[in-house]
Amino acid sequence: MRKSAYILPVAVVAVIALLSAIFVVDEREKALVLQFGQIKSVKENPGLAFKIPLIQEVVRYDDRILSLDTDAIEVTPSDDRRLVVDAFARYRIADVVQFRQAVGTGGLRAGEDRLEGILNPQIRAVLGSDGVTSNTILSADRSALMSRITAQARQRALPLGLEVIDVRLKQTNLPAQNLDATFDRMRAEREREATDERARGEEAAQRVRAQADRTVVELVSEATRDSEIIRGEADAERNRVFAEAFGQDEEFFEFYRSLTAYTRSLQGENSTLVITPDSEFFNYLDNSRGRNPRPAPDATAAAEAPVAEELPAETATEAAPAQDVEETGAAPSN
Repeated sequence: MRKSAYILPVAVVAVIALLSAIFVVDEREKALVLQFGQIKSVKENPGLAFKIPLIQEVVRYDDRILSLDTDAIEVTPSDDRRLVVDAFARYRIADVVQFRQAVGTGGLRAGEDRLEGILNPQIRAVLGSDGVTSNTILSADRSALMSRITAQARQRALPLGLEVIDVRLKQTNLPAQNLDATFDRMRAEREREATDERARGEEAAQRVRAQADRTVVELVSEATRDSEIIRGEADAERNRVFAEAFGQDEEFFEFYRSLTAYTRSLQGENSTLVITPDSEFFNYLDNSRGRNPRPAPDATAAAEAPVAEELPAETATEAAPAQDVEETGAAPSN
């Protein structure tokens, strides 16, 4: 009985010691076995591993590719146009022993602080080197600059046991104190361009208006010239027609002209004429045979006389009595 009482505790202690001596290395990590702070072994392959309980301890490190976002820093390119850049890096722990010796018990956080202290000076050195302007940083040449930063940072991170895989810029901005001045300058440039565009548009509009006015004047002048030519030709044709008509029957033409004069003289309320009895105005009214005792005028005078017949009614009405009065020397009266 007494021996069996000791067997159970011993078995429990043995199981506990065995379990504490066994640990599992995940495929996503590496492990160091430390004894009183000294590295005794490195476990890089996944699976079961052993250590001495209570004496040795296991420190695990991530074996995956890690990401580090650096704080925004201010750089000054060769054109003295300051920029604020925000970068990030991809890295992994290549040598856990060297990494442990470099950072001590600080762990991954201490390693990232050391890595950031390497990245920021390299970013400033490359972006501030000769020939690198703000336009270069913002152009397609940016990838070449990032490759230079990555190569230099990788070389300086090797003593830490870290492998820098890639370095990229997330953002590139102007300092806050320069934003307002930059925006004002951009606004002034756009306003100047808009003013130039408006001035060019106004100049073009003036040319178009001047050309249109010139075209109008030319068209009106041509139309006036053509209308005068047509009117002259029409007057000539009318005179020719009147001359031919007068030449065919001079006595009838004179009779028709007198009747027209009678009609226009006695229009409206004007029904009284004060003239001498022997006035030529009564040649056809005073002759019982309706013939004019006066000799017929020549063809030229007869052709010009009907011009009054083409006047408007009001003008013709006033013109006919005046003509007859001038011929007879009498004055009409109401």
